[in-house]
Amino acid sequence: MNTFKISYFIMVLIMVLAIAITFSEPLTVEAKHQHKYGWGIAASARNKGRKHLGATLTCDKSSKVCRLKGSPGRNCCRDIVEVALRSARKGDRAPMGCAAMLKEKIWDKAFSSSVVEAAYSNGYTIPKLLPNPIDSCWRRNPYWASNRRALADCAVGFGKSAVGGKYGSIYVVTNPSDDPENPRPGTLRYAVIQSKPLWITFARDMVIVLRNELIMNSYKTIDGRGAKVEIAYGPCITIQHVSHVIIHGISIHDCKPGKSGRVRSSPTHVGSRKGSDGDAIAIFDSSHIWIDHCFFSRCQDGLIDVLHASTAVTISNNYFTQHDKVMLLGHNDNNVEDKIMRVTIAFNHFGPGLIERMPRVRRGYAHVANNRYEKWQMYAIGGSADPTIFSEGNYFVASDDPSKKQVTKRIDSGYDWKRWKWRTSKDVFKNGAYFVPSGYGTVTPLYGRAERFPVSHGSLVPLLTSSAGPLHCYSGRIC
Repeated sequence: MNTFKISYFIMVLIMVLAIAITFSEPLTVEAKHQHKYGWGIAASARNKGRKHLGATLTCDKSSKVCRLKGSPGRNCCRDIVEVALRSARKGDRAPMGCAAMLKEKIWDKAFSSSVVEAAYSNGYTIPKLLPNPIDSCWRRNPYWASNRRALADCAVGFGKSAVGGKYGSIYVVTNPSDDPENPRPGTLRYAVIQSKPLWITFARDMVIVLRNELIMNSYKTIDGRGAKVEIAYGPCITIQHVSHVIIHGISIHDCKPGKSGRVRSSPTHVGSRKGSDGDAIAIFDSSHIWIDHCFFSRCQDGLIDVLHASTAVTISNNYFTQHDKVMLLGHNDNNVEDKIMRVTIAFNHFGPGLIERMPRVRRGYAHVANNRYEKWQMYAIGGSADPTIFSEGNYFVASDDPSKKQVTKRIDSGYDWKRWKWRTSKDVFKNGAYFVPSGYGTVTPLYGRAERFPVSHGSLVPLLTSSAGPLHCYSGRIC
């Protein structure tokens, strides 16, 4: 009996020692975390060339403060990010240890890319680290494909009320062909012109080359999740005199001007069109529009134009690259109707190869929040005709050219620009970038209760925008 007790005691002691040794292994800053959330067993392809930081993160007994020396904590890396996110969203400072580690060891070294992207690329879940409020609304659910319409509840900002096809049937695009005047069932055009609400999905990967501009009707959602969907190499999307449109998870690139000709815009109407300008998405006199998680590049004119008194628009989680005039809010300086325009631009990544208009605003109001800007070639945020612009919590990295450091540009302004309300708050400026503020009085967005969302400090933007653009979504797994 005594022998059995001794053997049992030795076995328990060995197990305790094994567990202690396991948890005492240092956590590295790169994507080698192996705790219960399975963070990135191997780095993603995009991160293979990144230099390792050469430092380890260990935690004190509270497991809330990371230090270079101390007792290990199994959730150290996750906890410091969570604490910092909560603190930034409340407008507070993170605990000193976390703030120091975030600044010195993480954000300046692309922590979000190394950890978060690696985890997604390997199919692991990070249920407590989906950072921005749009993504955290739906991406935690691996069964998103069983309730696609839940996405419509996740917008923030001025476009929050856009319902798209939430109250309609699911329509599956099976045919990538296009007929502008007499579209066939199964095509994208046949779906978007219908009078009834529709939630439009895609049966497989496809590249849709439109023969003329795609004119959308009200209460439609284009949902590219689960497939790689491209609209390219022809005229692209027109949203005109309609409301409640959601476009999510598709790539729109290399758009060309439309041709003069007849184009169907509803089941009962075919009209003569003079030809579109070659925008990726052109929005005219429309409201309650949400554009989310799309890719935009290399179009003949603009990437997104919001014109002619359009309002209640949110543009979020998109990736923009390789283009001149990116985003225009307001038709021209004489268009006084654009004074009612309200647009939220949040969590987007304005990547390399962009020149100007991120956005350019005329007369209306733009809340530009938690976006990432990389090396614009003329300016990032510009405007004319007395617009109001609130730049909040953005991350600006200027180019190496000394003449291209300024974020802002007032166009055709004379001396009036000093009265325009342009403000910066919680922004981060890198490589000499700077913002020239102006005007007096409040610029806080007049959101309704449901439209409000937490805006983090700009230092967190590399994490908040790390999933910008279309997501790789598979049924039964988180996106």
